[in-house]
Amino acid sequence: MLVSLAVRDFVLIDGLTLELGPGLNVLTGETGAGKSILVDALALVLGGRARPEVIRTGRDGAEVEALFDISAHPALRAQLAEAELSGDGDELVVRRVVSSSGRSKAYVNGRLVPAAQLAALIRGLVDVSSQHESQTLCDPSTHAALLDAYAGLASPRDALSKEVTGLLALDRAIEEARARIDQLRAREDFLRFQLHELDELDPKPGEERELEGTRARLRHADRLASATRRAADRLDEGDDSVLDALRRIANDLSHVTELDESLAAHVRTIEGALAELEDVARTLSRYAGDVEADPGRLADIEDRLFKLQRLLRKHGPTTEDLLAHRQRLADELAALDSDDVQESERERERKELLSRATAAARKLSGARHKAARALGEALATELATLAMGRARIVVDVAPIAAGEPEGPEALAVALDDGTHARLTRGGIDRVEIMIAPNPGEDPRPLRRIASGGELSRSLLAIKRVLASPRSAELSVSAAPAGLYVFDEVDAGVGGAVAEAIGRKIADVAKSHQVLCITHLPQIAAFADTHFTVSKREEAGRTVSEVRRVEGKQRVEELARMLGGATVTATTRKMAEEMIRDGKRGKAPVDAASRPR
Repeated sequence: MLVSLAVRDFVLIDGLTLELGPGLNVLTGETGAGKSILVDALALVLGGRARPEVIRTGRDGAEVEALFDISAHPALRAQLAEAELSGDGDELVVRRVVSSSGRSKAYVNGRLVPAAQLAALIRGLVDVSSQHESQTLCDPSTHAALLDAYAGLASPRDALSKEVTGLLALDRAIEEARARIDQLRAREDFLRFQLHELDELDPKPGEERELEGTRARLRHADRLASATRRAADRLDEGDDSVLDALRRIANDLSHVTELDESLAAHVRTIEGALAELEDVARTLSRYAGDVEADPGRLADIEDRLFKLQRLLRKHGPTTEDLLAHRQRLADELAALDSDDVQESERERERKELLSRATAAARKLSGARHKAARALGEALATELATLAMGRARIVVDVAPIAAGEPEGPEALAVALDDGTHARLTRGGIDRVEIMIAPNPGEDPRPLRRIASGGELSRSLLAIKRVLASPRSAELSVSAAPAGLYVFDEVDAGVGGAVAEAIGRKIADVAKSHQVLCITHLPQIAAFADTHFTVSKREEAGRTVSEVRRVEGKQRVEELARMLGGATVTATTRKMAEEMIRDGKRGKAPVDAASRPR
């Protein structure tokens, strides 16, 4: 529900705030007073194109702000929350600012957003119908949803949408897996070659350091043997060995420790050094005996170290890196077999899911075909009360051809007649409401109807039918918008037809908020809230203003609409009667059931 619309420096408007009520809101006024300017302002705040011409002459910019109550729109609240644009409770504040350069800024609940995102977020919140434009009902892509709403098929349609969404996600997973497998297959031989190299060498952690040490010992075996033998001899061979000298020193000192006990500590230190050096001497002696030149083993070590270093240059720098790389190669190759198994499982799952989705789509299509005729007849009946009694409505339900760009090619499904159709989230049907306003004419799409009056009345009939669900299973929320805006839908009609249009609009307003711009008192008489738009000159400039009229003011406005410039007692009396008849013609609506 649109709670208020604030407009500043927009065309002829300096500044005004229009506070709408529930039910039927009517805007009346002289031609050229600026009634449609408010619709243009609303279109701008709904994400319409910004043009510098809308800025009031002499001003730097224009601004339009709308406050919506979205308590009856849970899907929109969820979208806003997902986009981190939630506002204060159930309120939605949308603001659009246009600069003199033609650039514009859009704000949702105080946050700057692209105009395209704004339009996408609030699409369906407001539906504007005029002689030149319908934002929703003239778009064939919405007609399937309208038929589903009329026939109570929203639930199976949503269930099918989930099935197809899952199918599309599975197709993406299969495609990604296939691409990965193809990529692995292309390098499988290379992977196996690398793994064979590593498996054949079978490196051990830290092996490169050990091999380098062994190579150094084998290369210099003679020098190592000679040096260690001399060292062992000098430590513990002959009368002048180091160990013998230390033993003598320890022995001499031990004899005098009785004379000075402080020397005992030195004796113990020398004895400790003796034990360590004796161990060193034995080790060096064994080393000297063990080390020997071995050209064959040196050649083996050199060869292995060469192979190891070659792999280290490619995958190193350590053997630990080689082992990690070998594990990665093994995992990649193992994934090939695993992916083959998973692909087979996914294909089985896809086949089952496609079968279920196809069956659901066919069932939905059958229900649509059955409901299409009833919807066409209901619309024709409505049009008959709007001076279009000879109009013929056809709700065309046809399969989406397999070659059409409505969904992924992979989701082409076979039909009973042997042809194929495209399976989309909305089913396999293309739905379009067609109309033949006059006998002998072929039905044509709504968007191609030449007469603005016929278009407006056709749209009114559609909204009237959708706002009156056929069974208790349906709810008013199934209709496409919370606020309907009718901009001069009374074009080209009058008298009893105008009254019929007024009644139809009033019926729609029982379940939806409606803003109607009209020149006809027969329609204005049904208003729950009545506004007049007028213009005046102020300081040499034209200014449009809006005021709410009630009581005598409203009688005067309807009398003006009836009698023109001269208002008489007769036109006042007629206006009073029309207002009374308008009130009687509308069933009472509890405040709790008013549209929000």
